[in-house]
Amino acid sequence: MKKLTFLTVALVMSLSMVAQKVTIDAQKSQLKWTGKKVVGEHWGYVNLKSGSLELKNNQIVSGTFVMDMTSINVKDLEPGEWNDKLVAHLKNDDFFSVDKYKEATLVITQSGAFKNNEATVSGKLTIKGKTHPVTFKAVQTANGYQARVVVDRTKYDIRYGSGKFFTSLGDNMIEDEFVMDVTLVK
Repeated sequence: MKKLTFLTVALVMSLSMVAQKVTIDAQKSQLKWTGKKVVGEHWGYVNLKSGSLELKNNQIVSGTFVMDMTSINVKDLEPGEWNDKLVAHLKNDDFFSVDKYKEATLVITQSGAFKNNEATVSGKLTIKGKTHPVTFKAVQTANGYQARVVVDRTKYDIRYGSGKFFTSLGDNMIEDEFVMDVTLVK
């Protein structure tokens, strides 16, 4: 009996030391973006094309996520002319240059261990062919992970309406940071 218990404990311990790959369900996951301007904000979604994480010893050791930038949409405006115009504007060269850069990627490079279901995660975000580091808090949920990623769009050559690059914008100024509220489902 003692031998069986020891073998069981040894097996469980060795399995916890082996990295576990988790594939994210792209269809059930959500990537909600929010951009703010002086007189309000707009929000919508971008589809996750694929995603996976590697976990070891209660922390994320790596991960790769691919976002389908062609899927960007706007949900705060009713369908129709203004919605279509904003989506077209987001897809053109003033913002994400979707014809040329159909995907954006996030590669997880390191993470702290999860404590109280929360960990600090670092990675490299690539938008429009430009890569910069990002750091954010990730929260483990019953069926996946949640995070809020704040992105300075000007680092990715998205300068339209930025007060850093243009003067006298008044009410037309757009904040340089946008937010991605991420819900990943396993």
